[in-house]
Amino acid sequence: MRAVSANLFALLFLCALASVFYVWSALETRLERHKRRFSAPGGGSFHQGLPADLSAKTFRVLLAVPPAQRPHLGGRLEARNLTDQTVPAGNRDYHVNGDNKGSAQREGPVKLGSPVEDGIFWSERLEGLLRVGFTEEYARAWRERARTNRIVSLEPGCGRISNQLATFADGTKACVRYGINADQVQGETLTYYLASLLGITNVPPLILSQVNGDSEQWAAVRTRIDGLQWSDRAVVSLTEWVSNLTGVVTPAPLRQESSGLHPVLKELWNKTTGELLELMQWSDLIMFDYLTANFDRLVSNLFSLQWDSRVMERDTNNLLQTARGDLVFIDNEAGLVHGFRVLNMWEKYHSTVLNSVCVFRKRTTQRVAELHRRRDSRKRLLELYRDSEPLSPELGFLSDEHAGVLQDRIDRLYRHIVHCRGKYGQL
Repeated sequence: MRAVSANLFALLFLCALASVFYVWSALETRLERHKRRFSAPGGGSFHQGLPADLSAKTFRVLLAVPPAQRPHLGGRLEARNLTDQTVPAGNRDYHVNGDNKGSAQREGPVKLGSPVEDGIFWSERLEGLLRVGFTEEYARAWRERARTNRIVSLEPGCGRISNQLATFADGTKACVRYGINADQVQGETLTYYLASLLGITNVPPLILSQVNGDSEQWAAVRTRIDGLQWSDRAVVSLTEWVSNLTGVVTPAPLRQESSGLHPVLKELWNKTTGELLELMQWSDLIMFDYLTANFDRLVSNLFSLQWDSRVMERDTNNLLQTARGDLVFIDNEAGLVHGFRVLNMWEKYHSTVLNSVCVFRKRTTQRVAELHRRRDSRKRLLELYRDSEPLSPELGFLSDEHAGVLQDRIDRLYRHIVHCRGKYGQL
């Protein structure tokens, strides 16, 4: 009887600890989203109190799984700094390529042509209306400035306490992600470069930096660094802070009561152009999160349905939106490295989400098909990473095992696209 009582007490104690982590992590996530939503144009936030609804959507404590041995690149690699035309430092809004010729057409119903072509692809007309998010030219210029710009303050505002919102000398801001372990910084960084390979421009630009209070970049915040107890010379990621963003609710076709996002014309014809453009970005997001095994976005919502039946009606974790409807994929530290390490725990949810979509952007599927055909995803990702990031040797790269997992997921995604083409190609 004593043994039974002791076991019951231990179980209750573990459940209590899990609940504390769960609620605390949810508070951090909600606080960051709240600060982004009420960010003032000149920087800073209006502290208007937390939202009344603090329902959690995922076990974010799973991010604290003990790290595996950090893989390295196997020797220092030659890497060059990238230079490009500068962009005005004061412009902190979401940056787009080209003009806004499609803006007036986004809110009206579909008037010309089918929203879908060749069975499973969004139409060329819709593709033309979707603006480029963070252009390659802009991202290069931002990374170049961020590597040399002095950091003048660090404050809470980017999720968990170990992360910080940095303000540069020119007034721009960036999220500094220290991470629970180096795997998360590595996952965030490699996810950014995989997005570049896929032509997905919804991820804000990112650089790596080595924390050193004696360097010119970090000298002004040395006291703050000491207070945070960051490891000396730790490699952190800095991601551009984008102001004036709001939360995003999962669209109806992707909720649990729906049959999914399929190229069924009678359903898509009822959508406005703006709704179709948002769905197009969601189809990219689902492909992207499947490849990286990122469980901390839509997949976590699906997981949370077992105790929260209305989770899909609230903002999706780590996903924000501009006033014009452009999605911004933030906080990707659960992708690739950590996502692959806990893949067995989440794979059935990843597969369920992927199988709910059978309409895609043609340009994204072409990139996936090329990576499948050439089977060189490891080589191409490594080359882009080391050529773009001077600190790549310090942070390391995917292990051979994880590089194999990435290629396998590319192949699986390609087979899913082929399956959809066979099913809907004659529509």
